[in-house]
Amino acid sequence: MSDARGATLGPVKIAARGRAVLADPRINRGTAFTEAERRALDLVGLVPPHVLTQEEQVARAYTQYREQPSDLAKNVNLSALHDRNETLFYRLVGDHLEEMLPIVYTPTVGTAIRRYSNEYRRPRGVYLSVDAPGDIERSLRASGLGADDVDLIVATDGEGILGIGDWGVGGIDISVGKLAVYTAAAGIDPRRTLPVMLDVGTNRQELLDNPLYLGNRHPRADRAAYDAFIDAYVTTATRLFPGALLHWEDFGTANARRILNRYRDQVCTFNDDIQGTGAVNLAAVLSGVRATGVPLREHRIVVFGAGTAGIGVADQLRDALVAEGLSVAEANARFWCVDRYGLLTTDQNDQLHDFQRPYARRTDETSDWRRDENLPGIPLDEVVRQARPTILIGTSGQGGAFTEEIVRAMAAHTERPIILPMSNPTDLAEATPADLLDWTDGKALVATGSPFAPVERDGTTYEIGQANNALVFPGLGLGTIVARASRITDGMLRAAADAVARRTGETGETGDAGGADGAGGTDGAGGTGSTSAARQDASLLPPVRDLRATSEAVAVAVVRAAVAEGVARADVGDAAQAVRAARWEPVYPPVEVV
Repeated sequence: MSDARGATLGPVKIAARGRAVLADPRINRGTAFTEAERRALDLVGLVPPHVLTQEEQVARAYTQYREQPSDLAKNVNLSALHDRNETLFYRLVGDHLEEMLPIVYTPTVGTAIRRYSNEYRRPRGVYLSVDAPGDIERSLRASGLGADDVDLIVATDGEGILGIGDWGVGGIDISVGKLAVYTAAAGIDPRRTLPVMLDVGTNRQELLDNPLYLGNRHPRADRAAYDAFIDAYVTTATRLFPGALLHWEDFGTANARRILNRYRDQVCTFNDDIQGTGAVNLAAVLSGVRATGVPLREHRIVVFGAGTAGIGVADQLRDALVAEGLSVAEANARFWCVDRYGLLTTDQNDQLHDFQRPYARRTDETSDWRRDENLPGIPLDEVVRQARPTILIGTSGQGGAFTEEIVRAMAAHTERPIILPMSNPTDLAEATPADLLDWTDGKALVATGSPFAPVERDGTTYEIGQANNALVFPGLGLGTIVARASRITDGMLRAAADAVARRTGETGETGDAGGADGAGGTDGAGGTGSTSAARQDASLLPPVRDLRATSEAVAVAVVRAAVAEGVARADVGDAAQAVRAARWEPVYPPVEVV
């Protein structure tokens, strides 16, 4: 059976009968079961008699969704549908992806995570406890999935959830939400994915004091116990599911990079907060570089927020500079990274994490720069004044940090400032696009971490590109799965970023995703092909409404990079054809009663 969107579907075998069919969201299709299927599966009388098409179900589900009074209520509504009928959930979200992405993922999922224990309805995924490491294998096997049944596992320890910090066991919802985007955007088969909660405790006292809190009721495990638990998880997961990509999500700064560095050369693994954030920022910068006409190697880059995400951004930009011919030392010298203590400098010693040290500026270089006694280092405004950046990136979680004074100082020495306030949710953005355009007389090239409405200024509409990691990670995951890559390499990440950058200015479902990493693409930084020139100049990334096409282009580019770098274990042949053939589509396949 072939769906109109191209997926070839085999029959689904159903051994369950009666209410057990309706209770399993993977096989349940509710009122869409035909009369013959209802009789064969003992569903007669268990659902209303009228048979609906999937299109009719989608229309009704969308009406119910729109009637919800708040974003949190919409999230709960979609979660209930997900728990009831998985295929219908993905069809609905896929049909309204731009509208629903902020509901199933950031920023609304953050509210759902805060309320997890109070709003708890039904478990989803696997919960592993640091207090019972001996149960890891038993728990993973309880998923019912075998060695060849899992392509992707998203795990979190709940410590660094979005911009809201440690929310313990509620972090499972970020794993669930991430996988929903993988499927809705890239067509990764949801039946071959697994969300995992690595419950190591929580340091949030309000959770420990909440009698309804569902996680381990103790502070986070010490480093020795934590590392042993993580190692037991990786060892067991890779043994049970040897073909699975292990995705790390929303780990705290102290652990995220350490874990990635430990395992990235051993297993197929990926940290979206580090590598995905870096890749989507690289894509935005590449688009901005094309718009300015100034080669990347000539730009000066300030990163405000030098934690896991910020240094991840710097690392991928540095690798791109090295690929352009600079030495590592020369590339590092293009960066000024600022954290809560101010500019990273060599005299900060023990205050610096290992991953920050390559970006620390020499103390003698900054000896006459103004210091802020409250930090007690060199503040952002002084860094901008002295370093004269052409690119300003925010990953700080400090709303409004890019002030008018700072932005005007930057714009005074560069014709087209590239400004990326990446923190989310919206109230944590370092600046709003409207202010950035006002303060630069419309010259700024802007991308944001959260969605912002188009900006009307002087009769011109500026569409704002959202540097959402969803532009990268779904296609990266699909490409990795199609190639059966043994590792995710830096080259695969650069290919993903370049594919996103080349999609900027294109619109709609393209007929040839294979052009993503070829010689095609646009030289401008446009928002959409149908917009005005001013809007084209303002946007640095493809719109979320074209996420499916962007994900396909990224996947093709990643497959080709995996093959070129020798990490592909599959005999791919035509990368574009292989990617299309691998996409799961949310349609009801024929039923085979067993």
